[in-house]
Amino acid sequence: MKTWIALTLALAVTAPAARADDGKPYTIENGKVDQATFNGYRRYGNSCLQCHGPDGAGSSYAPNLTESLKHLSQEQFAETVINGRQNVSASQQNVMPSFGHVEDVVTYMDDIYGYLKARSDGALGRGRPERIGK
Repeated sequence: MKTWIALTLALAVTAPAARADDGKPYTIENGKVDQATFNGYRRYGNSCLQCHGPDGAGSSYAPNLTESLKHLSQEQFAETVINGRQNVSASQQNVMPSFGHVEDVVTYMDDIYGYLKARSDGALGRGRPERIGK
C-alpha cells in the first residue's frame, strides 16, 4: 500500500504543469481562464467543495485553501491531498482524509492546484470562471 501511495504521489508531482510563461500554474487572460484551470474549478467542486467551501474559501469544517496555498508548495499540497493529514490538539481535531485512491483527484491534481493557486494569488475571483475562447 505504501508503494502505491508513493507511486501515486510521484506521478502527481513529477512534472508540475507550467501553463503560463511566468511560471504560474494557471493562465488568465482578460478575466478568463485556460481549460486546465477551468477543469480544476470543476474538479474542486466535485471533490473538495463539501469540506473546504465554495471557491476554496474555507468553512467551519475545513480550512481556507486560498490562505493555505500562500504557504504550501505544490508538492506539499499534493502530499496532503494524497496522504491526508491529522492535526490533533487538546482543543480540536482536524482530519484531512486521503484522496490518493480517488482517480478523479489524483489525475487532475495539477488542475485543482492551478485553480486554487489562482484564487490564492488573487488572480481569480469567486464564482464560476469563464474559459478563454468561450
